[in-house]
Amino acid sequence: MKAPIYNQEGKETGKIDLPEKVFGLKPNSALVYQAIVTEEANKRIPVAHTKGRGEVRGGGKKPWKQKGTGRARHGSIRSPIWVGGGVAHGPTKDKVYSKKLNRKMRNIAMATILSAKARDGELILLDSFGATLPKTKEAVVVLAMLSKSAEAKTLMYKKGRRALMVIPTPSSPLEKSFRNISSVNVVLARNLSALPTMTYKYLVFVDPAKCFEVLLARMTN
Repeated sequence: MKAPIYNQEGKETGKIDLPEKVFGLKPNSALVYQAIVTEEANKRIPVAHTKGRGEVRGGGKKPWKQKGTGRARHGSIRSPIWVGGGVAHGPTKDKVYSKKLNRKMRNIAMATILSAKARDGELILLDSFGATLPKTKEAVVVLAMLSKSAEAKTLMYKKGRRALMVIPTPSSPLEKSFRNISSVNVVLARNLSALPTMTYKYLVFVDPAKCFEVLLARMTN
């Protein structure tokens, strides 16, 4: 499978072969679902927390003596059956929501989504981003040119997650140029995973040859 490569002006400069190991996989919805659920669970931070009887302030003194009062025996006013006492079996911030999925399955899930993007025409290849200084205005122009030439009409929408810029190596001018565009995000090829790949409508690979090398290395290791 070949895909066109565009320059910053939106003109086609050539074509490149898409690696079969990354962009030629068959749909596997079960694996993709498993990978996305795992990523979302690993990002989850437990916030809900109720205090148990050992965390509530007070209750160090026995409210009354054990026998001879005619009342029920109690050892602390912070027992869960008392008003103002601790909570029994409530949610705690110590709960761990993380899940584990082995690396090979994660990579295959990501490649499965990339394959679907390639088939659906949601893959855009940009030869380079030549800005030496961070300029959001130039980034907007590049996106506008790509949206016309690659027939990606919704790329310029301001709402939603529109484009994920995938770069082979860190680039401060590029990252800062797109930082102020809320519908666009930038990620390194080595950090690409199933969740952002699925979340964003279009994937824009900057310097695709080098990006593909990184992704192939991940698939073979």
